[in-house]
Amino acid sequence: MTQKFTILFDLDGTLVDTAPDLMAAHNHVMKKFGHTQKKLSDIKRLAGKGAWIMMQRSFKEEINDEKIKKEMTKEFIDYYSKNINRGSNVFPGVLEFLKWAKSKNISMAICTNKQERLAIDLLKKLNLYSYFEYIAGSDTFDYNKPDPRHLTNVLEIIQGKINKTVMVGDSEVDSMSAKNAKIPFILVQDGYTEKTKDQIPHDELIKNFFNFEKIIEKYL
Repeated sequence: MTQKFTILFDLDGTLVDTAPDLMAAHNHVMKKFGHTQKKLSDIKRLAGKGAWIMMQRSFKEEINDEKIKKEMTKEFIDYYSKNINRGSNVFPGVLEFLKWAKSKNISMAICTNKQERLAIDLLKKLNLYSYFEYIAGSDTFDYNKPDPRHLTNVLEIIQGKINKTVMVGDSEVDSMSAKNAKIPFILVQDGYTEKTKDQIPHDELIKNFFNFEKIIEKYL
């Protein structure tokens, strides 16, 4: 059945505060390879574009050997996959909103630059998986955010309509994705980004998911 409305969500920094576990994995790698560890605030600025880019941004000019970079990124993913929900928590109001949306027959899917298997594993461990019709990670298609096909392919798979869809995310990558796909963008404030809310184009701004249904009702 074609749903009357679709919400596409980013994952990290939008629905789930994954920064503690990302930091633990990052610092495990840095310690193992003898490099500088990061604070939680640093990780929030580095995350959002996938593990490889996150680690690249952390390395900067400190590490030039591509082989070492790949080894460190593999170590990061290996460690993170084994410790994916030790410190990660669902943001306040998210579960209540997902239950409301489900009751309204709203179709929901995830579009994340996290690897698909990791996104699915995290959602299952946090008991959120059943709310979503599809999970698209960085490796689901041959392209990912901000390429609009990351979003439009998901819509096609779940039979959503482009003119009855919004994107919810916390960063400029999500904003660009929505703009490229020509769908409204709802920004979750204080997410995993170096940008301020005024630097990220958005149609709506929320601080959390409490009463979020009032915003969505305007689009139904």
